[in-house]
Amino acid sequence: MTNTFTFGRLAAALGLLGALATPLAAQAEGKISIAQQFGIGYLVLHVVKDQQLIEKHAKAQGLDTIEVEWRTISGATAMNEALLAGAIDVVSAGVPPMLTVWDRTHGRQNVKAVAALGSLPGYVLSNREDVKSLDDLSEKDRLAVPAAGVGFQSRTLQLEAAKRYGKDDFQRFDNISVSLPHPDATAALIKGGSEITAHFSSPPFQYQALENPKVHKLISSYDILGGQATFNVLYATEKFHDQNPKTYKAFYDALVEAEQIIKADKAAAAETYIRVENSKLPLDFVKKIIEDPENDFTISPQRTFIYAEKLHELGVLKNKAASWKDYFFEEAYAHPGS
Repeated sequence: MTNTFTFGRLAAALGLLGALATPLAAQAEGKISIAQQFGIGYLVLHVVKDQQLIEKHAKAQGLDTIEVEWRTISGATAMNEALLAGAIDVVSAGVPPMLTVWDRTHGRQNVKAVAALGSLPGYVLSNREDVKSLDDLSEKDRLAVPAAGVGFQSRTLQLEAAKRYGKDDFQRFDNISVSLPHPDATAALIKGGSEITAHFSSPPFQYQALENPKVHKLISSYDILGGQATFNVLYATEKFHDQNPKTYKAFYDALVEAEQIIKADKAAAAETYIRVENSKLPLDFVKKIIEDPENDFTISPQRTFIYAEKLHELGVLKNKAASWKDYFFEEAYAHPGS
């Protein structure tokens, strides 16, 4: 069963966890809880869930039964809080939020990435005709992002702001950013008339928004990062990784197979997305997104080290990574990465 968490419900859930004698997460082989956010960027997980691939690979690891719990949480901050509280075993967010929690738990919980979930661009969109580029955004605007200041979108804009305006002004766009889930931000941008005049979006929401003639693209995350780059990653604590080797292996193998399934039949993958998300989007629309050459549903990390390097230079990260392998668990080394 899928649960949708709000920040309030998350706090209540964490309070309940503290009252329990036995923690729910990372206790024994054969149990795993996974949290994801909204959008087609989580297609790999949709396929894993739909095809029951964790259950399949658990049997290959000698686990007769496995308990798989799926949750939905909006925003990287809530994801990281849930992970560190032990409420969830594996969470998903953009590369920068993962690096932040890797940095802060270095030498303690030692959070690391499990795998990438795909390379997809995010577009900064505006519904103001006189806003033609990032340079035109001002105090008149409110820029919607899932997690203001700390999420993938905000950190990506920080890299761009540092490049355009200098290191001392790298948080320029944080001043006009507000936290809002992608579905709500998309609706506000399309409707107009609200404080939301810009949105750092993601698929499929940016495709929907751009169907409105009043909405236009200012820049892509690929423009900022210099090419195709990982959008979201999965990450977990060292404790879960080390104490549950069979469960972890079953999960990782499920991700590998899900990537293969998507690439073998993208039309079927589109049907899976609609089925799992109970989406009202037209099948042809979803298929178009999955087949877009900009989007690569690969578990291999791409250009993640740019964030590690640049955010360390800006002082956001205290620990300096030598390569992408410093913040990924070793199972990911079997695939190419950067």
